[in-house]
Amino acid sequence: MKKVLIVEDERDLADLLAFNLEKDGFRPLCALTGPDGLALAREELPDLILLDLMLPGMMGTEVCTALRRDPKTAAIPVLMLTARGEEIDRVVGFEVGADDYIVKPFSMRELLLRVRAILRRSSPEPEATALLQVGPLSIDIDRHQVLIEGQPVELTGTEFKLLQYLAERVGRVLGRELLLQQVWGYNYVGDTRTVDTHVTRLRGKLGPAGEMIKTVRGFGYKLEVAP
Repeated sequence: MKKVLIVEDERDLADLLAFNLEKDGFRPLCALTGPDGLALAREELPDLILLDLMLPGMMGTEVCTALRRDPKTAAIPVLMLTARGEEIDRVVGFEVGADDYIVKPFSMRELLLRVRAILRRSSPEPEATALLQVGPLSIDIDRHQVLIEGQPVELTGTEFKLLQYLAERVGRVLGRELLLQQVWGYNYVGDTRTVDTHVTRLRGKLGPAGEMIKTVRGFGYKLEVAP
């Protein structure tokens, strides 16, 4: 059973999430404060974390930042839950490493679809080519590992899937809507700037190699190797 950690200070909502996750075949874990959630994540190493933005003791953004800085938890996907739906809140959530963002109130059906979509894209695809080599990038799909000239790069599950999708289609221009459907795993209802934020973060993590991800103005992105 996949473990899902719920970090939510509203006990009724946490209990409701746990009930529905368990009914859907997951093993839920619960924490009611930011520090408790961070400690439980490090102890249990869940497969996914549902993380509220407004938490006592430690904001959700601070918890997410701490998770990404710890090599043990850096790759655990995070779905941020919040009552705040302004664009700046979404951007900040993505910038600190959240994989997705859902605004309260939400339907349990939508949340469970997103949970499964995130878990799918965080797992290697067995039918895919085991190793992709693009310029200085080595992408080991089986191990979910990216190396730049032999040095490992820590990516979230969404960042890895985005890079893999681009690398498997070197030179092809890929629209933002297509990337949302194929990388995020469902018909995403929201702003295509989600893609822009993740590409910016991915470029930063790849350093000079990130310059291979080219912006095609008004359309999307492509991965291009210099001749």
